[in-house]
Amino acid sequence: MDWRWVSLAVALSFAASLLGTRGVLGHLRARGVLDHPSERSSHVVPTPRGGGIAVMATLVPMWLVVAYYAPDSAWPSPVWPAAAAVLLAFVGWFDDLWTAPIAVRLTAQTVAVAIGLATLPAHGTLLQGLLPFWPDRALTAFLWLGFLNIYNFMDGIDGMAASESASLGIGFALVAALTGLGTAATLYGLTAAAAALGFLWWNWHPARLFLGDVGSVPLGYLFGWLLIGLACQGLWAPAAILPLYYLADGGLTLSFRILRGTAFWRAHREHFYQRATQGGLSHARAVAAVIGLDLVLVGSALWALRAAPWAPLAVAAVATAALLAYFGRRRHG
Repeated sequence: MDWRWVSLAVALSFAASLLGTRGVLGHLRARGVLDHPSERSSHVVPTPRGGGIAVMATLVPMWLVVAYYAPDSAWPSPVWPAAAAVLLAFVGWFDDLWTAPIAVRLTAQTVAVAIGLATLPAHGTLLQGLLPFWPDRALTAFLWLGFLNIYNFMDGIDGMAASESASLGIGFALVAALTGLGTAATLYGLTAAAAALGFLWWNWHPARLFLGDVGSVPLGYLFGWLLIGLACQGLWAPAAILPLYYLADGGLTLSFRILRGTAFWRAHREHFYQRATQGGLSHARAVAAVIGLDLVLVGSALWALRAAPWAPLAVAAVATAALLAYFGRRRHG
């Protein structure tokens, strides 16, 4: 692996996202594309949304350049998943401007997941052969759809989605590098992290703009592709550990809403971290706590490469539960 080229790709991704987000911010302000505060939001002043345009305009071309200059048989080509992410970005942008019908969003997501599934290696399955091939693929599609929607739902306070994206990208890159998945796979993670950090500069509390669906949905889709790819390579433990906070907070909140008979697909502010900020915890401190947990999750994922997965999984689960409990206490001030 030539670290000079790796450093250049990371630096370009960060700079393009940082400067591109600044340009998009001015455009959104001029057009009045604002997210106005409501009872379902966690901000108090109208804030531009749709900044994810810059992230996707950075990440998709960078992945295609990496695929061209560092072709790698150890990892599938990102060309078709990148094209599907562009489709999701277009639908997300429409949704940010005018609110797309849920049927349109779900159809686009289903098409994107079907495209992504077709790029996975035929010899690899999510559950490592516990299910026949096609039932396993059907389960993978369902979980992928759920993950990209959780990724969108969890984008609820300043800095959350960008910092989580950076953590996932770095964690994935380290796993790819240490397991010999190749330069291309490592760069997919690092460039995603760099693009997220470029956006985070403008999104840290108090945020000057938000990702919007144009950014959060395709990012969730692309990270789903990376994580499912790990699992299909037999690295199911790191694939489960790295996004564990999002899976736990998003999954539990969704389950509670379904059990109460609430319209679970509608925007809300009932996630653990949102309840904590309602109890007085600042956005910055809540996100810093999640970043701290993410460091534990990345360490646990790397540990799982060198040992039986059960101890790393247990540590990751206990650490995640501890943060959820902390947010639950802060909910009451």
